Amino acid sequence: MSKAVLVTGGAGYIGSHTCHQLIEAGHRVVVVDNFYSGHRWAVPPEATLIEGDAGDSALTSRLMREHDVDTVIHFAGHIVVPESVSDPLKYYRNNTQNSRNLIAACIDAGVQQLVFSSTAAVYGIPAEQPATEQTATAPINAYGRSKLMTEWMLQDVADRPGAEPPFRFVALRYFNVAGARPDLRVGQATPEATHLIKVACQAALGQRDSVSIFGTDYPTPDGTGVRDYIHVEDLASAHLAALDYLRGGGDSRIMNCGYGRGYSVREVMQMVRQVSGVDFRIDEAPRRAGDPPELVAGTSLIHEVLDWTTRYEDLEFICRTALDWERAWSERQKATA
Repeated sequence: MSKAVLVTGGAGYIGSHTCHQLIEAGHRVVVVDNFYSGHRWAVPPEATLIEGDAGDSALTSRLMREHDVDTVIHFAGHIVVPESVSDPLKYYRNNTQNSRNLIAACIDAGVQQLVFSSTAAVYGIPAEQPATEQTATAPINAYGRSKLMTEWMLQDVADRPGAEPPFRFVALRYFNVAGARPDLRVGQATPEATHLIKVACQAALGQRDSVSIFGTDYPTPDGTGVRDYIHVEDLASAHLAALDYLRGGGDSRIMNCGYGRGYSVREVMQMVRQVSGVDFRIDEAPRRAGDPPELVAGTSLIHEVLDWTTRYEDLEFICRTALDWERAWSERQKATA
């Protein structure tokens, strides 16, 4: 029997998309999720699903042994930047301390490979655009710092002298993730999600009165923040490529996951208006704490190292699948209410 993959947070947004792709590619998948922001229905039925916390070392170590796991894909974490500013200890507990516990469980169970869900927030406000893996890390919020600390732990464990076999990892630094599976089996269903494209789609469907632009005086072409948006299906496929890379003996790597092109908040709003045909209201508000003016991925390294091909590199497609999902998700909630 083939080795299994343990996926933490596999019932969440990116985790569930990845689990579906893993199953479709023929992998054995074990999911551990505490359902803080995930959903049971989002996990493919072919996966083994255990309710629990990724920071529970005894649980995860036992699961690794029982299911003959050779690789962990670690998604479980909090991701709301403004919340990390107002409640930093929540982020250090869940994103850093629990990651430490999970790494310890890997070592205890003899699992030597881990794919980590990191973030472009580790760059803070980069001095150069696009940000490459050589760009200095200088996070400006607890979310970015909590993820960077986990990268440091992974690197330190991988660098231990004399460890045989050596512990190896791939840390994928996400830029802005959006969209949904084209077949709408899963999508962004996180309660109270703050992602711009999701919020704009909700406004287009009349579920919100308006959408706010936080900051219109940034040093960008139209004054609003610029981000690199990646379709969730492309991001999920990067995890499968990272899994194959590690199983093939690849060295530890940290790589950006994006498209290398940025869109402003106003451009995104206009695209959602275009695909929906709805001229929803847009309000202007002050900047939010912890938001950099611009963040675009330098992506040459991931294409050099991994056998990764993007399929959905188009803002219109990203927004259209997000809108289709939001409509379908709303109907599903009404049907089960």
